Amino acid sequence: MGGTAIAGLGLTDVGKIYDRSATDLAAEAVRLAAVDAGLAMSEVDGLLVTPGVRGAPRLSLQKVLGLTDLCLLAEISALGAGPAVMIAHAAAAIERGEATAVACVFADTPLKPQGSGRDAFGGSGRSLPKGFAGYHAGIGAVTPNLFYALAARRHFETYGTTSEQLGAIAVAQRAWAADNPDAQHRAPLTLAEHQNSPLIADPLRLLDCCLVSNGAAAVIVTSAGRARDLAQPPVGVLGWGQAHPGRVMHRDSRFGLRTGAAESGPRALRMAGVTVDDVDLLQLYDCYTYTVLVTLEDYGFCPKGEGGKFVADGRLAPGGSLPCNTGGGQLSAYYLTGFTPIVEAVIQGRGQAGARQAARRDVIMVSGNGGILEHHATLILSGAGR
Repeated sequence: MGGTAIAGLGLTDVGKIYDRSATDLAAEAVRLAAVDAGLAMSEVDGLLVTPGVRGAPRLSLQKVLGLTDLCLLAEISALGAGPAVMIAHAAAAIERGEATAVACVFADTPLKPQGSGRDAFGGSGRSLPKGFAGYHAGIGAVTPNLFYALAARRHFETYGTTSEQLGAIAVAQRAWAADNPDAQHRAPLTLAEHQNSPLIADPLRLLDCCLVSNGAAAVIVTSAGRARDLAQPPVGVLGWGQAHPGRVMHRDSRFGLRTGAAESGPRALRMAGVTVDDVDLLQLYDCYTYTVLVTLEDYGFCPKGEGGKFVADGRLAPGGSLPCNTGGGQLSAYYLTGFTPIVEAVIQGRGQAGARQAARRDVIMVSGNGGILEHHATLILSGAGR
């Protein structure tokens, strides 16, 4: 469609931020995005929010921001796919004339001063399903780590994928993070260090797993024509797609081998009128290194089962032929679910990434993944001046 663009970006401090509520962080991110775009808050006539683990922010964010007479207001939850889904809804609403400037925001504060990342996502205090739906709790399968480990192990056994190949993804993204001032981990990482990191759930090691972060991010979506007259270089929204396969854990399922990316990616590419051969850089949801690998396969960057070989030669790293997660991603930068890849896509699309700036940014492919490979959303963005 190409008629809409991301005109404003707001990112709060991320990481161990303990003195702010998720709602307060969300309000800050929206205000930062409006200032970044050169818009007054009164010019924002749409607000979409996706709640975090703790259930905030909610629609009451409108009151906190002092917004009145909105044309569009909704909570959209598709877990890690939610941010990309929000931007797609905002773009569609603007195309239809339902709103003129829509803020999309995510915030979360899962980290607590006395807690751990495990406590935040599926650890102590979490309610479990009752009846047959809770069968997995009997074997201790109560955190995402274990289910993603099952998916990764199936990929290993089916295609010969190795831990060293997953490690190549972690090493590449840490190399990108070195030049990202917002990244939580910037120190160089070697493959040996990856291999020596503790097993969390076989075959996933500590350095295969994403960070846990507090913080918020927001964007302002408006028409492409209006965006060109605002304060920042516009990043066009060319296409989007969704796929929600659910988690099918029964005999003959393709769990771990094929994800929603196989449907969502082609849909977004078709809408944008491009192919994978046109993609200049990728910002992929990387809750685990495995997620990057299987998404690359399902998007069609390499044949199914060859993702391990595809990533092992350094093509995703600085200087490689297919820059991927150029801010460090969720593995090394910060974890704001699907907003982590979106933030970096906007920075790269504007040409404002400094030392980590990719040489080409005409077509940027962004993924969001939610649940245990249950939800997927894809955006195709275009860099400034395309």
